[in-house]
Amino acid sequence: FNQSSYTMYVRENNVASVLVGAVSAADADVGLNAKVTYSLSAGQAAERPWCSCLSVNSESGQVFVLRALDYEQLRQSEVVVSASDAGSPPLRANVTVRLLVLDENDNAPLVLYPAPDSGPASSELVPVSAEAGYLVSKVVAVDADSGQNSWLSYHLLRATDPGLFAVAAQSGEVRLRRPVTDRDSVRHKLVVLVRDNGRPPLSATAALSALLLKDFSDLRQPHSSPPTDDQPSYTMYVRENNVASVLVGAVSAADADVGLNAKVTYSLSAGQAAERPWCSCLSVNSESGQVFVLRALDYEQLRQSEVVVSASDAGSPPLRANVTVRLLVLDENDNAPLVLYPAPDSGPASSELVPVSAEAGYLVSKVVAVDADSGQNSWLSYHLLRATDPGLFAVAAQSGEVRLRRPVTDRDSVRHKLVVLVRDNGRPPLSATAALSALLLKDFSDLRQPHSSPPTDDQPGSLTTYLILALVSVSLLFLASTAAFVARRLCKRKELKAAHVLDGADNLPSGLAEAAAAGTLPHPYCYEISLTTGSGNSEFKFLKPFGPSLTPQ
Repeated sequence: FNQSSYTMYVRENNVASVLVGAVSAADADVGLNAKVTYSLSAGQAAERPWCSCLSVNSESGQVFVLRALDYEQLRQSEVVVSASDAGSPPLRANVTVRLLVLDENDNAPLVLYPAPDSGPASSELVPVSAEAGYLVSKVVAVDADSGQNSWLSYHLLRATDPGLFAVAAQSGEVRLRRPVTDRDSVRHKLVVLVRDNGRPPLSATAALSALLLKDFSDLRQPHSSPPTDDQPSYTMYVRENNVASVLVGAVSAADADVGLNAKVTYSLSAGQAAERPWCSCLSVNSESGQVFVLRALDYEQLRQSEVVVSASDAGSPPLRANVTVRLLVLDENDNAPLVLYPAPDSGPASSELVPVSAEAGYLVSKVVAVDADSGQNSWLSYHLLRATDPGLFAVAAQSGEVRLRRPVTDRDSVRHKLVVLVRDNGRPPLSATAALSALLLKDFSDLRQPHSSPPTDDQPGSLTTYLILALVSVSLLFLASTAAFVARRLCKRKELKAAHVLDGADNLPSGLAEAAAAGTLPHPYCYEISLTTGSGNSEFKFLKPFGPSLTPQ
């Protein structure tokens, strides 16, 4: 093959049997032996079913995508293409073809908060003392597309008082444009438009409601005075995860009669438990009219409830009056943020592509998270926890946008990994992390041709293995050289000793030679060795023999 691997691209929602590229191989033989045919390597369809969407022309090596692909279901695939000649036996070569699916703007934004089915119980509470810039709420939405197609912007479409509220285009935060005044209405409704950055753009809407309150203490008491006996309804509050049988308020009724006819008893209106099962969590004291919550409530499962309390006298026949009691469940920070993008199980295929020509401020990606809590407990902030190069990236605290802090240089690594911390505004705050990866590319055209093949994960392990093998080889070579040197010295010493004994025996007379071979010498050939006391060296002198000289034979 003329390349070690091939990378091809196709846009999602493609037409069937679209051509995405071609492979090419050459054979150095001639004639029939040089004819090359192409095919997909056997067994891939069984191991990887998505390989069945690819086909290779056996003659030209052209690669086709047989059916329409969806980026949200398949972002990349790899197949092995085989090229074989017509010789006998045929020779074969393999090459890897990587197909990348490019995203199209085919998904509209999905609003996560406020939920489309939320009612008045999810109204945001705003104190009447709030100043301009007060954070009322935050619209959270996500887009299933990727890249620029998933970048969302927020706009105030309509409102009860458009001059009172403003929506941040990037973060979706709804804030007060000016301070609240006495002339402002108590209840406000807003509709926020969420639009993506695709071509053409797709959009969705989010509906919010806000209540202006006189006091914004821990109990969130409403602006108006508590209802008196002549008021048609009561509103009571309880925090989620409450203790069982907690007192939340009381109803009161008076009877104009006297005596036994003026005695009032309270009860829940009959038939409510069957119609609305959640009414079973409330109880009313028949004598005092106190209202209790019998079990712990979860804000994420029940945000409000309404019951009808009956007050009846002891007359004959008894007379009865009804009143509506509305119970609002207040949210606690008992849910950690949930990261929606990037998905926790996303791999290298979801890496963000960044051109090497990108300047400071370039939008790399955006972390999208949501919190199941409400109000301030659901307001999220984003922080860069760690990164391969912390000086290259910056994370917007409010919107979660990941941007370049400085321009890309040739010294920057091709692959970067980042971890973003998502933290809510509860007390104490709860958090989650999102992992992203980015690839720096030489060219960022519509086809997104990669600058170079991204490094594989096994490079550090391979380098370590090579270093260990080199160290072992050097150690073995050193030990072998040392052993050979010692063996050679020992052999040389033995040769010198043997040569010295043989030479001495040849120069002695025959009789003496025999004695020397036996290891003894006659007395005339014995020498005295005289060394001075304290001599610092090993010098000695040979003295003359004590016996008469022997004539050589």
